[in-house]
Amino acid sequence: MTALATGDSAPPTVATRRAPAAVRFAPAVAGYAFVAIVLLTAGTAPLDIVRWTAYALLAVLLPGTLAYRALRRRPHTLVEDLALGAAVGLVLELAAWAVFTAAGRPGWLWLWPLAVLLPFAAVPRLRRHWRVRYDTVAPTGWAWSLAAVVAGFALYLNESFLKVNPVLPTDEGQAQYIDLAFQLSIAGAATHQVPPDVPQVAGEPLHYHWFGFAHLAATSLVSGVDLPTVFFRLAVPALCALAAVLVAVVGWRISGRPYAGVVAAALMFTVGEFAFENGFRQLFGTQATFIVWGSPSMTYSWVLLLPLIAALGEVVGRARGVAVPPLGRGAWTLALLFLAASTGAKASSAPVVLAALGFTAAVLLAVRRRLPRAVLVAAGLALAAQVFATCVLFAFESHGVTVDPFSGLRTYVGPGHSAGASVLIWLAVLLAFLLNLQLRLTGVAGLLRLRRGRLEPVQLFLLGGALAGPAIYLLVGHPGGSNQYFTRAGFAFGVLLSAWGWVEMADRAALPARGRLLLGGATAGFAVLLTAVQLSSATTTPSTPAYAPVLPLLLWAAALTVVALLVALYWPALVERWPALAGRGALLLLTPVLVAGAPGLVMDAAAARHYPNGGAYPVVAMPASRVEAARWVRAHSDPDDVVATNAHCRAVVDGWCDARSFWLSGYAERSVLVEGWAFAPRMVGLPEGPYAPFWDTERLRANDVAFTAPTAARLAELRDRYGVRWLVADRETGPESPELRSLADLRFSNERTAVYRLR
Repeated sequence: MTALATGDSAPPTVATRRAPAAVRFAPAVAGYAFVAIVLLTAGTAPLDIVRWTAYALLAVLLPGTLAYRALRRRPHTLVEDLALGAAVGLVLELAAWAVFTAAGRPGWLWLWPLAVLLPFAAVPRLRRHWRVRYDTVAPTGWAWSLAAVVAGFALYLNESFLKVNPVLPTDEGQAQYIDLAFQLSIAGAATHQVPPDVPQVAGEPLHYHWFGFAHLAATSLVSGVDLPTVFFRLAVPALCALAAVLVAVVGWRISGRPYAGVVAAALMFTVGEFAFENGFRQLFGTQATFIVWGSPSMTYSWVLLLPLIAALGEVVGRARGVAVPPLGRGAWTLALLFLAASTGAKASSAPVVLAALGFTAAVLLAVRRRLPRAVLVAAGLALAAQVFATCVLFAFESHGVTVDPFSGLRTYVGPGHSAGASVLIWLAVLLAFLLNLQLRLTGVAGLLRLRRGRLEPVQLFLLGGALAGPAIYLLVGHPGGSNQYFTRAGFAFGVLLSAWGWVEMADRAALPARGRLLLGGATAGFAVLLTAVQLSSATTTPSTPAYAPVLPLLLWAAALTVVALLVALYWPALVERWPALAGRGALLLLTPVLVAGAPGLVMDAAAARHYPNGGAYPVVAMPASRVEAARWVRAHSDPDDVVATNAHCRAVVDGWCDARSFWLSGYAERSVLVEGWAFAPRMVGLPEGPYAPFWDTERLRANDVAFTAPTAARLAELRDRYGVRWLVADRETGPESPELRSLADLRFSNERTAVYRLR
């Protein structure tokens, strides 16, 4: 956190507004150029970057910004119009994708922006939105700080994701985080299906949050950039950059303080988890590190959740004294748009939003003895969105989520303790959880202290979301740890409120320019020191006893607490020596607490050099020969063709198939009759885990005998009953029968794989 000007809610001066355009746009240009350079160094083709940029500007940003300008009452800043406009553009893109794909014309999706651009060009009342005059310009320090956040996170992504994940594997030894091919397969299905089926089991409904993968498909369809390049290079840095900008503009809008937004962006995308291990083992999950590329749908959901927070923040009640122009009635339309899109972006978003609105309503009713109608209506809309998601999108599938209180902590407690020891260990583990994932939200305590607990409705809304995320995580369980996503949804609320608290404390402290410079330098030095300590000393602790992994975190927290207590003890003497410190102790304490997790991103990136593609999470072999065969199928088949393969298992353990094999559907972008079935919604959460047997034994038998004992009749059944057109044999799994060459046409072969076309 760098030095901030006090009184930052005041409008910029006329001199700022008259700055040359080259100066005003320099931070945005520099941020874009830096990300582009990172992509180029990662081997991204320059033409792909140009195509993607044209897509983003013309097919997302332009139509979305026009629509947002028509919805909001009065302009605030250009950066807000563009950021929130981009989010609106993504929602409109989703609707357009569904229409064109359902009509069987996904290749025509590039035409969809005309549905917005033509009315705005033809209708006189809409033409005024092409050119808008802004009375407020983003402060120069704000803009450059935000550009630095984007650039820094791009460097993190380069080290942790781009460098270790080639667009296409180049050798037989390539390993890949296990979920990536599955996610790529959904995006591939979305290029020609709406709604997409489970790509690994042709015709099986995909009751899942797939909207983000539809966005990836739309990106490829409109830009013409190959889908793996979109997935492994362009989409993740772009979505992260947009999310960082949205945090900054939403924080500014709801608090009225520009720097509350940029501090929130730094807390979300610069400071990591507080931990003192080597980065390989992620204790209770993460908030932004790893997950932004390990699950791109999370970042996509933030891009929709953050503007939803802005819209609902207006609905529940703006903070007093905020000079930012209100959204007006358009806030309701925006809330509806982003609620609808959030339901299928990530299953964790709507429950946290609903809980935040419920918390707001409950507190207002209890404290003020009244419940504003707008809050009640907003809660009703959120409830309707959740019901829609549960009934329609997810078809009542639980995906393994169960009510299992404290399941995420239980693994660190272990059995066999006395009652007293068990209580102490539970308290220690709970404290470790809060320090690990929630330390960046300490600014909320500062805000509560300043306002003596009397928060305004929008602050209650943010607090409700910040509490709901970890509360739901602690209440429910999931066999794959996916209850972590609730904390990530709540985190978007929390960083906004925490940054708001820090900026109000900075305003109260009223540091002079020299003091702000000293605070910024000392904070940076503290972050560098902690990073150096962790890089040189952090190690993976033994796994026994169960609570051993949290001990380094607790020991270092205790050591830093001792330092803070010593400073507090000698604080009167320090104030006597330097009177300027008087009244500023709380700010000087809160600042290092907020950045104590600064080593998190560095540690995660460093761990990627030794434990690439997932760190603590499983990887799968992704040999180039397999991908070559899958890409051949993609190039020579129709989108609706069904493929069969003999490769179903990531591994076979004691005769049991670990059915997490997704390479063929991922890189062929085609439906597979039976590939790896472990992630099908009906299978997730079964006691056997990924080793659960396939539910349709007749289909599996028909699939497998086509490779091991083919006959003309069996291949005809595969073709006529199941719609299969191609067979892909993986010879490492088992060589295909010699009879197959006489019954089907061998169209492609390499040392490992063979592709046959059924006659």
